[in-house]
Amino acid sequence: MPDEERREDEAQEGQSAEENGAPEESTAEGEAEAPQAEADETSRAEVDMAEAEREAEEARAAAEPDKAPAETEGEAEAEGPEERPRQAAKDVPPGAELEPISIEPERELSAEERARLEAEAEERARLEAEATAEAGEEPAPAREPAVELSSDARIQATGKRKTSIARVVLRSGSGEFQINKRSLEDYFPRHQHQTFVRQPLLTSGYEGKVDVRVRVHGGGIAGQAGAVRHGIARALTEIDPELRGELKRRGLLTRDARAKERRKAGLKKARKRPQFSKR
Repeated sequence: MPDEERREDEAQEGQSAEENGAPEESTAEGEAEAPQAEADETSRAEVDMAEAEREAEEARAAAEPDKAPAETEGEAEAEGPEERPRQAAKDVPPGAELEPISIEPERELSAEERARLEAEAEERARLEAEATAEAGEEPAPAREPAVELSSDARIQATGKRKTSIARVVLRSGSGEFQINKRSLEDYFPRHQHQTFVRQPLLTSGYEGKVDVRVRVHGGGIAGQAGAVRHGIARALTEIDPELRGELKRRGLLTRDARAKERRKAGLKKARKRPQFSKR
């Protein structure tokens, strides 16, 4: 009897152990199935997102049929042309994208074009000669010279303008000019200054009747031309005092003393003062 009771007790204990072990296995299986369900849900969400993106791309391609082939080739090719200039912009010098200027070869001018250019050059010379009130076409002598210089006569005078001083000597001759041992055209290349210097001789009628020798220094070209004119006008009044009224009326005997004002101490220029600083 004791053996049978012992076997029955062991059988009952085995059944109770089996009953108690089943829930443990079920809980382990539930814990293993839970991550798998979560993974299935995430994969399903990814699939849904991929399908949504594909549908959006198809709708975009249908709306823009021209751009669809470019997108199918790949995003790298579509975005490449936009990114490539940005990267290469640092290496390319500025203005490299501009088209070069084509220089046309020089062609031979026609007769009409040469005539037009010559006319323009003559017009510029005429306007330059008329820059001053006295300049322009050289007037005919207003009168014949009343007094003729002897061959050995030497008339001297001094002319001034700004900071220029000219010592003028008139002699009987054929109208030759010599300024600082140079010809008039060489020393005063501008037509305006040449006309300016000849004006007293043209007004008095001594043009071509006397030779002029001049030594001039100081100042610039315009000031020296004014000094030479002033000296010639003064010398002509020594030859013929009757010319004084006509030369005076034309302003040839008036010394034009306009010059740049000298700089004063404490100033930047003649009148310009330094900027005031309170602090």
